[in-house]
Amino acid sequence: MRPEGSPQELERRRRRAIALLDEGHSQAEVARCVGCHPSSVMRWRKARDRAGAEALKPRPASGRPPKLPPRHKQRLVQYLLQGPMKHGYRTDVWTTRRVAELIEDKFRVPYHRDHVGRLLHSLGWSHQKPKRRALQRDEEAIKQWKRKRWPRIKKGLCGWAPISSS
Repeated sequence: MRPEGSPQELERRRRRAIALLDEGHSQAEVARCVGCHPSSVMRWRKARDRAGAEALKPRPASGRPPKLPPRHKQRLVQYLLQGPMKHGYRTDVWTTRRVAELIEDKFRVPYHRDHVGRLLHSLGWSHQKPKRRALQRDEEAIKQWKRKRWPRIKKGLCGWAPISSS
């Protein structure tokens, strides 16, 4: 399990441990002093002896390699810029499901919808969530209703009042 602290702080801790060892302190003393296990002190000393001070520097956490290499991500952006309708969708909205389908279709790489949002964010994009509205919706009638009927209805409301206790 990785100890707490930034990579630079952990490097300082390793360097301090090696300096204490070089001063003649025992592994157990050094481990207590820097707050680690004696086996870690021994591992750091062996690494320094093998590869020098460079071995104490922090290394990036490897993690799982990305499913899409950078060149495919660039091509994905080009496909996204063409728009969803160019790729056979009826509306001009990129949802995570649509982007996941596009990735699988073009690159043969399956992506879960939830992860597509993170992928899009890393590319500087955001997914779009379509508004759920009736096809028969009449915007002009809604405006009229809000302007004429709603104020009358709103005026008539008295707010909350207790019901009789009988």
